[in-house]
Amino acid sequence: MTDTTTDIIKDTDTNNFMADVIEMSKTVPVIVDFWAPWCGPCKQLMPVLERVVSAQDGKVKMVKVNIDENQELAGQMRVQSIPAVFAFKDGQPVDGFMGGQPESELKKFVARLTGEADTGEEAEALFTRAMETLQSGDIGGAAQDLAQAIHIHPAHGGARAALARIYMESEGFDEARALLADTPEEALSDPDIVSAQTALDLRGGGQADAEEEAEDAPEALAENTALTAALSKVEAHPDDLDARLEAAKALAATGDNGAAMEHCLYAVAKNRAHDDQAARKFLLTLFQAEGSDSEITRAGRAKLSSILFA
Repeated sequence: MTDTTTDIIKDTDTNNFMADVIEMSKTVPVIVDFWAPWCGPCKQLMPVLERVVSAQDGKVKMVKVNIDENQELAGQMRVQSIPAVFAFKDGQPVDGFMGGQPESELKKFVARLTGEADTGEEAEALFTRAMETLQSGDIGGAAQDLAQAIHIHPAHGGARAALARIYMESEGFDEARALLADTPEEALSDPDIVSAQTALDLRGGGQADAEEEAEDAPEALAENTALTAALSKVEAHPDDLDARLEAAKALAATGDNGAAMEHCLYAVAKNRAHDDQAARKFLLTLFQAEGSDSEITRAGRAKLSSILFA
């Protein structure tokens, strides 16, 4: 052992929190366990967490805070339910959880702090579970797993892109934009990130900032009118290929990429060279926005191939 158990695990209070947690975490990661004597789950979690921390031989320390005796501190940390566990590094909170956790999860939690965890593998497992959860219709559960995957491994492009698409589906374009803008440099070329960014651009939310969006509000309100007008042109003149492309772009702005593809495919079939192959080029943008695994993309590519190679 490189330290004593007393030094590794200790109680603290409001007066000593700065020294025991903030300052100490600049040297070694510190886990803070907020608990109370009357809390049953706290009594179950604490000994297991202590055992996991003790096994690290001083690579991480643990501090316990009785919220009954330190209510002001609990309030400052916004502790709303217990057990509540926070991890500090370099004087800042970097991770945490609420409620009980199995020992296997506690080991992962501690390993992330000591740098011994394979965060990529853990994030991939969360991403896989999120995709399965999404298929079952539990969007909220999937979003939680995706957010956790991004938290522990920010460069996981699949998780970041999937969460951005969930935001877009609920009209949360600000959230999607911020999430994609925060993509680490090494993941910017990830196909999933590129696809999600293209989808956001098509929805009109890729580059505009909040002020520009406010200025463009009247245009957003007129979106349905523009789409109706474009579709009316196509109905009146089915072979007007410019109108077809206009309708495709209006549909893509609403997120209906499948219908947008159909108009592009019609235009390509009629005259693939029209307007410097504008319809085919926009079709490729739609494929990118949907992603290569999308059923819409697969069907669209198959139709395009049959047109081009007929």
